[in-house]
Amino acid sequence: MQKFRSLPVSSTLKAATIIAIGALALTACTNASEAGPSSAASPSGSANASFDPSTIAKDDTLAAMVPAAIKSKGTLTVGSDTSYAPAEFLGPDGQTPVGYDVDIAKAIGATLGLKVQVQTAEFTGILPALGPKYDLGISSFTINPERLGAVNMVSYFNAGTAWAVQKGNPKKFSLDDVCGKSIGVQTGTVQEDPDLSGRNKKCAADGKQPINIVTLKNQTDVTTRLVNGSIDAMAADSPIIGYALTQTNGQLERLGDVYDAAPQGIAVAKSDTALADVIQKTLTKLMSDGSYKKILSGWGNAEGAITKSEVNPAVKS
Repeated sequence: MQKFRSLPVSSTLKAATIIAIGALALTACTNASEAGPSSAASPSGSANASFDPSTIAKDDTLAAMVPAAIKSKGTLTVGSDTSYAPAEFLGPDGQTPVGYDVDIAKAIGATLGLKVQVQTAEFTGILPALGPKYDLGISSFTINPERLGAVNMVSYFNAGTAWAVQKGNPKKFSLDDVCGKSIGVQTGTVQEDPDLSGRNKKCAADGKQPINIVTLKNQTDVTTRLVNGSIDAMAADSPIIGYALTQTNGQLERLGDVYDAAPQGIAVAKSDTALADVIQKTLTKLMSDGSYKKILSGWGNAEGAITKSEVNPAVKS
């Protein structure tokens, strides 16, 4: 199951060509939530990574492959919904996009000898605007068959569901024994439904106490509840959990492995196969020289790193 980007359910889709493409942007996860990003996904602390794109040398061979239209303007324009820490969100000034997706975009630009302009956009509006408005869409898009039919997608990250408990797991919480426990999730996410709702049904079928599912609008509030011990555990997207660990000064730890992982991709207009190809080759270079892993590590998300970037990889529906 492809479950990410997992966000609150609220939007209604309308049947029109451009809106249909927008709907693909809307569902960052399939078989999961069907809504745009939550403004509640703000960080619990300030940006903790300090990637410097000037450390990335221009690759003349790759730069020569950049399509003429982009080369002539000298800038890669990136559409991103900056409400999803730590991938893409606004920094302390409330205006500057930061996050590992932003840093990856800057690293791509530096390699190609291009400036990078990351523009805050509505999540649903990014894919339909590829080509006329944005050269790239970098906003934690899960790669799925529907999107592959509308745009080119270059794989660069894996995300799934992860869990966290207090450091040392003092309450001895186990994923094998969740009935009767208090578990925090962000409202409307796939961790709430179908994950915990499904586990709750099993508790009922087994004649056990139901899970006390604590749903809160802000993920940061869920994290705070776990830190102060008022809930036993929390479940969220793996990037969110990874970032929470870095922002709570060692008060939390991950529990178990990431599951239901799915690849995420950088989106490029369907007609622009040349740009998709150069982006894939650039990511491959950043992976081989260590820059890619360094960026993800700085944001507490090295676990989501992939070893091979592909254009339009085969994925499950």
